[in-house]
Amino acid sequence: MNKPLPAWFWHVPLALASITFLVPLAYMLTTALSSPEHVLTPGSSVVEALVPQEWHWANFADVWRKVPFLRYYVNSLVVATTLTAGQVFTSACAAFAFARLDWPKRDWVFLAYLTTMMVPHSVTMIPNFIVMKYFPEWLDALMPWIHWQELRYAGLTDGAPLVGRLVGLDSYFTLIVPGMFSAYGTFLLRQFMMALPKEIDEAAKIDGCSYWQLFRGIILPLSLPGLATLTIFTFMGAWASLLWPLVTTNQDALRTLPLGLQAFQGQYGTEWHLMMAAALLMLLPIIVLFLAGQRFFVAGLTVGAVKG
Repeated sequence: MNKPLPAWFWHVPLALASITFLVPLAYMLTTALSSPEHVLTPGSSVVEALVPQEWHWANFADVWRKVPFLRYYVNSLVVATTLTAGQVFTSACAAFAFARLDWPKRDWVFLAYLTTMMVPHSVTMIPNFIVMKYFPEWLDALMPWIHWQELRYAGLTDGAPLVGRLVGLDSYFTLIVPGMFSAYGTFLLRQFMMALPKEIDEAAKIDGCSYWQLFRGIILPLSLPGLATLTIFTFMGAWASLLWPLVTTNQDALRTLPLGLQAFQGQYGTEWHLMMAAALLMLLPIIVLFLAGQRFFVAGLTVGAVKG
């Protein structure tokens, strides 16, 4: 019988591979702490790139002063948090219907639902843009007494939590609602819910539980690893989204963080030290979210790996 390879045999290549991920982060940190004159330029050595001559911690404070970074941070938090909560809820509801309920042509409908995953986002972006552009006009036609095209967050300035129009372009509605429905999220949670024993449903019916009580009180708590996994993936995607906010917003007060980073890039140069400092600040919510949900995240990725 062949002896198994020692653990260090696998740890060494994994440690070396991790360096490829750590070096860009190290360069980002050292650039964020460098002065504009000592940012890496062509011909500089690796030591000069990773060890700044002086540590400028004030760069992080300059990020908040040079641009309305707090405004961008609030926008990203509002958009990413609301979009994530909405997508997890809608995906969980759809997954429950596809996994735990029996109704005619269920599998055919789910197959049609999955085909939408084959359509690239760039293809659906233009129809979504047109729908969001004319959505206030359609609402005016249905409810002319409300004047949807003129509705804004009344009396709020750029320093307030919410700005812009209520619906249509340049609104949180457009930044959030189109991303609240996901075939991938439905597929992920459906596969997780299908792994739960059917006897749970039968026992709940005997105890007099309705479908909503079964969904809210039993299936959702048992699906926490899958929900955490989808939450992390969705939040990361919404937090880093650039193209959709770029084409649907014109006001600086509605910019999210990926758009806000462009403020450090001018016509004649880029303030790399401030951009890297802003990028590090942008990473903080992602790190906190992953650390908070790491236990559920790992369980969600390994579900079904152990039989029994």
